Amino acid sequence: MAAPCRRMAARSLFHFLSFSRTAGGNSGFRQFSSTSVHRATLQTKSVTEKASSPWTLMAAVCLQRLPVISADCGPIERKFRDMMLQLELEKSLLSDHELRLLEDAERMSRKQADDYDSDEEDERGDQEIVLAQDLEDSWEQKLKSFQPALRVTADADKDLTSLERCLADSLLLVAEQQVGGEKLWLLPQTQWQEGETLRQTAERALASLPAAGFKATFLGNAPCGVYKYKLPKAARTESSVGTKVFFFKAILSDSGPPAAPNAPFLWVKKDELQRYLKPAYMMKVDRFILNL
Repeated sequence: MAAPCRRMAARSLFHFLSFSRTAGGNSGFRQFSSTSVHRATLQTKSVTEKASSPWTLMAAVCLQRLPVISADCGPIERKFRDMMLQLELEKSLLSDHELRLLEDAERMSRKQADDYDSDEEDERGDQEIVLAQDLEDSWEQKLKSFQPALRVTADADKDLTSLERCLADSLLLVAEQQVGGEKLWLLPQTQWQEGETLRQTAERALASLPAAGFKATFLGNAPCGVYKYKLPKAARTESSVGTKVFFFKAILSDSGPPAAPNAPFLWVKKDELQRYLKPAYMMKVDRFILNL
């Protein structure tokens, strides 16, 4: 019984030493032939071709012009404003001007008294005393001569290419672009090119608008929405099924030169978008546009 065990142990030790010698001489790796390397390259290329997306990628910019003036107060907002002003008036202290008004009134009452003594007044010499009421009268005259700018300008509000329209509202830029065989109103978009990020594509879409010259501040590198549509069945191929449009938000920082009257873009409010955008497109855009 001991002899077979010694033979088995010796055989196991022999195989272990043989494997160690082979591993030390050949580094433990099997040599690949040029045929196997070529076959692996072809397989990798085939996998890469299969992994390429059949969707055309595009990036669009949601450019927003923020309100220039404050919006009109609603009924509840007006009531709340009046209440806060009344509370502030009741709990506030007298200002320097109000204290001066009281001092002037007290001085005038002393001058009208029968026992008035001018020596008790401050030594002012021949200096002219300007009363607080006189200052108020001069301020009132300046206020009457001041004409504030109009909050609503009918001519500018009707011009959809003007950035001066609807100053109390937020405006969005839509551009007329060629899609297939028809022209559609869309957020400015362009096709992605290899080697650039989607945000760079959105910036290029904004810069490609004819005679626009808009300067914008983008609000991040991640898209805020996506719109996907398929091509008609007759136009579909294995490498082209449809288009995915990724939207990026941006805030207008410089308007540039005035736009031409026939410019291929418009500045519209959120409630005006449905007049120009397709329903399916509008449904996706409406999700990430805030009416600030």
